[in-house]
Amino acid sequence: MTGLFPRLLGAATVGAGVVAAGYVGLVTGACPVDFGIGRRVRALGPQLIDMAAPREVVFDVIAEPYLGQAPRALADKLRVLERGSDMVLAAHFTPLGGRLGLVAQTVETVRFIRPERVDFRLVRGPVPHVVEAFVLSERAGGTGTRLVYEGEIGADLWLLGQRWSALVARRWEQTVEASLAAVKAEAERRGSSAVGRRRSSVHQPPQPQADDQPPS
Repeated sequence: MTGLFPRLLGAATVGAGVVAAGYVGLVTGACPVDFGIGRRVRALGPQLIDMAAPREVVFDVIAEPYLGQAPRALADKLRVLERGSDMVLAAHFTPLGGRLGLVAQTVETVRFIRPERVDFRLVRGPVPHVVEAFVLSERAGGTGTRLVYEGEIGADLWLLGQRWSALVARRWEQTVEASLAAVKAEAERRGSSAVGRRRSSVHQPPQPQADDQPPS
């Protein structure tokens, strides 16, 4: 009996370590779980945001970090792994906060249908199933762009998966909301700059042509 308690304590310690490591791997996306049984799916969004910018400008703001050169501000949040003409494979990094400084990593395919749609499909992450879309439409009267975010998220193992996907979805939608706010700010900045340049060119007097120069 004298040796039983230390053995039980050691087993419990190892078990707790395995559970903790499994949890960290799950929330960060390092150890994805995909059993393929008892999957429960729930909606993401919809989120709707109106932007005072042309649809082409909004689309470019979304697509440029993937299809072009990602700005330095996104260097620690986005990494393009493979790039095609209208689709990329990209890794996204999201700080989870807390004392451990954990960072969640997701890998997704991103498909671009100019200028009305951007589709995302999860390849690896904290849940086995996520599909999302940004749908862009022109507002009546050409006053700007309406962006609708919608999708679905799913996890396995019935009620356990349902609760886990609900927990992940809450943080997922907060991240999307922050991203859309950044897209809106940049798109409206570009839109207002373009309007300012057009107005400046309209009010600028025409330059005289060579035939219009007065004789010296």
